[in-house]
Amino acid sequence: MTFRTLHLNAFLMGVGHHEAAWRHPLTEPARLTDVRHYQQLARIAERGKLDSVFLADGLALHGDVRHNALGGLEPLTLLSALAAVTDHIGLIATVSTTYNEPFHVARKFASLDHISGGRAGWNIVTSAGEAEARNFGVERPAHADRYARATEFLEVVTELWDSWEDDAVVGDRRAGLYADTSKIHTLDHDGAHFRVRGPLNSSRPPQGHPLLVQAGSSEDGKEFAARHAEAVFTAQQTLAEGQEFYADLKGRLARYGRRPDQLLVLPGISPIIGSTEREALRLEKELEDLIIPAYGLAQLSTMVGIELTHDELDRPLPDISVETEGAQSRRKLVVDLARRENLTVRQLLGRLAGGRGHRVVAGTPERIADEIQVWFENGAADGFNIMPPVLPGGLADFVDHVVPELQIRGLFRTEYEGRTLRGNYGLARPASRHARIGDERLDPVVVS
Repeated sequence: MTFRTLHLNAFLMGVGHHEAAWRHPLTEPARLTDVRHYQQLARIAERGKLDSVFLADGLALHGDVRHNALGGLEPLTLLSALAAVTDHIGLIATVSTTYNEPFHVARKFASLDHISGGRAGWNIVTSAGEAEARNFGVERPAHADRYARATEFLEVVTELWDSWEDDAVVGDRRAGLYADTSKIHTLDHDGAHFRVRGPLNSSRPPQGHPLLVQAGSSEDGKEFAARHAEAVFTAQQTLAEGQEFYADLKGRLARYGRRPDQLLVLPGISPIIGSTEREALRLEKELEDLIIPAYGLAQLSTMVGIELTHDELDRPLPDISVETEGAQSRRKLVVDLARRENLTVRQLLGRLAGGRGHRVVAGTPERIADEIQVWFENGAADGFNIMPPVLPGGLADFVDHVVPELQIRGLFRTEYEGRTLRGNYGLARPASRHARIGDERLDPVVVS
């Protein structure tokens, strides 16, 4: 039997994932834009030997800033600061393919990979929100069109990372030769969305390619992940749903010549931890009592694609039949949750406040470890995105109390296996496309 070890990421969001975290005395919302707050979190996560810290991102102000602590820092800039105070933990940033250009993104992630010594990861998203489109003065592209652009975008980015071969930099002072230009290649890419000549103006990243992560669970999203991603962040509410998603996604890999172990499935989990069940439930209730219904209604309206009002708080969720070009998989999860448990809109708001559709579990460290172990050992997860409800305390509680329990059970590392994010994920460093197929595909750079 092949030995598997859990993979755990710390999903960092402001002062906590619960939408009322900023109102709780355990947090300091003034630290939302304080780099020292995030450096502290990264050190805590590294102390627990977690695989990575992960930063979500959006290109618009989502939600009502009157009722939530919104407006954090740009991920790639922030992760460079975290790289300087950590040695092992991976650094995963969300960057959109819809409102960026491939050359910019390739260069920025190559830089982060060099700065961190091979710890960079890219969470690839396609920007589903209408507010994001308005910030760029365009109409929101259709769902299928966003994924078509993302596919070509990723192709160009990986070609740019490969435009320098691993041994292109010679550094021969005596001969006066810094780089062998026969090993630096143009792309001459001319596609439906992009025309890029190349090469990248940076040498090949230490990992070859920074780790590729994807978070869409629609049909288009799953097919994109099966073809390209090395880790998938997903939201699943029940073990059965997790098992179905896991089997579906892993089952798609063979047609792209990939093995199941080349893609890690990492659902989100928001653990509310107490030394006793009563203590955990008390913290859960304290946070729930701080929810502002108007904020939750606005968020839920965006998720499901219809306008909800206070008049509907104590009624079941209305019929949701209209199609959306927004985040399709998350809307389906929310609607299915409401129907399956016969929740009123108010009850649904409470369920979503802690994790926006991700699973919330309140209990002792042993109870949290039990939940993680069941999903891991029963074909629903290769690990988890840990989403503490309050920060920094919720992350420290997970690292200091749940991680040791997982280590005792032999499920999680006690030391880092490697120095790179790929190494700790157990994933191979991709060879340059030139090493695989020769140099005839791309012309070498001509230095005049």
